[in-house]
Amino acid sequence: MKLKGKAWKFGADIDTDAIIPARYLNTSDPKELAKHCMEDADPNFIKKMKRGDIIVADKNFGCGSSREHAPIAIKGAGISCVIAKSFARIFYRNSFNMGLPIFESTDAPEKIREGDEIEVDPSTGVIDNKTKNETYHAKPIPPFMQELINAGGLMNYVKRKVA
Repeated sequence: MKLKGKAWKFGADIDTDAIIPARYLNTSDPKELAKHCMEDADPNFIKKMKRGDIIVADKNFGCGSSREHAPIAIKGAGISCVIAKSFARIFYRNSFNMGLPIFESTDAPEKIREGDEIEVDPSTGVIDNKTKNETYHAKPIPPFMQELINAGGLMNYVKRKVA
């Protein structure tokens, strides 16, 4: 299934505190965390974005603390995926564990502009910019990792396997 949405641009080194500020870490409820997603990077982000939209960022997205709350907040807000030049390794792993698709691409973040309509094929890594009629490439998500995402994260995946 392709992921489709409007692009929201962020710069380099967006840390987990910008994704979900520490002052909101008294809960792990996705709906509560979603209310504050990207608040310190863009205070109006939640008011502007729509379910299915896509975050596009420069390098080292998700650096900083190793909090699982960051991908939970993004997913809870309804963001369909994140495209960045690179991800902090712990954020990368936490994203798949929480069921948030992420894509590393060197060219897409350079060329995509805020507001562009984007479509991503997780199995091939092809990113189509419908606004500009351009195509970029990301590393495709391996089949096992797609299973984690489709299950809604690692815990749901394990529950299904055990049942």
